[in-house]
Amino acid sequence: MTSTHLGTLIEQARASAGLSQRALADATGISQSTLSRIITGERAPKLPEIVAVAWATGHTVAQLTGASSVADRVQFAARATNGSGMADMHQALLHFMELNDYLDEQAISTTI
Repeated sequence: MTSTHLGTLIEQARASAGLSQRALADATGISQSTLSRIITGERAPKLPEIVAVAWATGHTVAQLTGASSVADRVQFAARATNGSGMADMHQALLHFMELNDYLDEQAISTTI
């Protein structure tokens, strides 16, 4: 995914949330100049910035990155730890994300 495409998706999220660039910058803690460069594609957003924009605009990280499937989203999240192989971690995470999507589709709360 290109920086320009990510910037376009972020700009669309900003506009649909009814926020000015300044308001989005204030809500995310990202400077307005950095936000402007992200939107124009001059600078690629970092994952924490994408998460902050998603939170501030009411969108998901998947919507802002254009990742449409659970498997696509796992690429952004999988990390091997405690001696586990990346493939095993990827499979486990994919399983839990698919379960979470299923529960969301069925309107089943995942909070305890």
